[in-house]
Amino acid sequence: MSTQSTSTRATSGIARTLDHHRPAVARDAGLLLGRVVVGVVFVVHGWQKWSAGIGGTQDGFAGMGVPLADVTAVLLATLEVAGGVLLVAGALTTVVAPLLGVAMLGAAWFAHRGAFLVADGGAEFVIVLAAAAFLLALVGPGRWSVDALLARPRPA
Repeated sequence: MSTQSTSTRATSGIARTLDHHRPAVARDAGLLLGRVVVGVVFVVHGWQKWSAGIGGTQDGFAGMGVPLADVTAVLLATLEVAGGVLLVAGALTTVVAPLLGVAMLGAAWFAHRGAFLVADGGAEFVIVLAAAAFLLALVGPGRWSVDALLARPRPA
């Protein structure tokens, strides 16, 4: 006799059926779209820190109580630009995506913890970026990525 409830068996059966009928190409297209959109957002945000003058970012970080603000601003701006480019390409995804996710959780804590909605200076946007980055770290970049290309077996 099974210890699993009927509703659990039915739900997992439905999930298996839906997943079975979803073409792999749709999954890979979704991952590509997600990587490109999230990666471009990170590149733009990092580039903004550099183009507006990293000194202003360093001062802003210091005012928010970010530890080692001068170093953190440079590292974060660099991570956002380089990490965003790597996400778009699907390169080093499982390394760079969690770093970007942690960076966004830091932004939520230091810069946006007073409110939730973006209109109020809140954390909703950086939380979504963190979730998207962690999702890519967990699921991987898909077959249409540099990571997948490098992982393919080579003929001997």
